[in-house]
Amino acid sequence: MPTISRFEEIEAWKTARELTNLIYEFSSQGDFSRDFGLRDQIRCASVSVMSNIAEGFESQTQAQFIRYLGIAKASAGEVRSQLYIALDQSYIAKGQFAQAFDLADKALRQLVRFIAYLKSHPPPLGVREKGVDYLP
Repeated sequence: MPTISRFEEIEAWKTARELTNLIYEFSSQGDFSRDFGLRDQIRCASVSVMSNIAEGFESQTQAQFIRYLGIAKASAGEVRSQLYIALDQSYIAKGQFAQAFDLADKALRQLVRFIAYLKSHPPPLGVREKGVDYLP
C-alpha cells in the first residue's frame, strides 16, 4: 500500500464525504428537514464518519488511529440505522434509501479492510523522516 500523507487520500474518507453530502441533501427537503431530532442526528453521525477518520489520521499513534477508525465504523452503522427511520417515516424514497445505505455500507467495509490492514502492518520502530528541516 502506498504511503498516505493526507487524510483526504483515504478512500473511506472520500466515501464518507460523499455520504455526508448526500445526507445533507436528503435531510434538507420536505418533512425530513422539519424533523429536527432525526435530521440533526443523522447529519452528526455522517459527519462523525469522516471526522473520526481525519482525527485518527492526525493522532499520535497507529493504535489511536485504529481506535478512531473503529469509531468512524460505528458511526457508519448509526447512519444506516437512521436511514431506516427516514424510510419508515417516508422522509426519503426507497431509491434514496438504497443510495445512501450503499454509501454508508461501502464506507463501513472500507474501514473494516483498512483497520485489518493497519493491524497486520505495524509501524516500524523509531523515527524516520526524509528531507525534514526544522530550522526556520
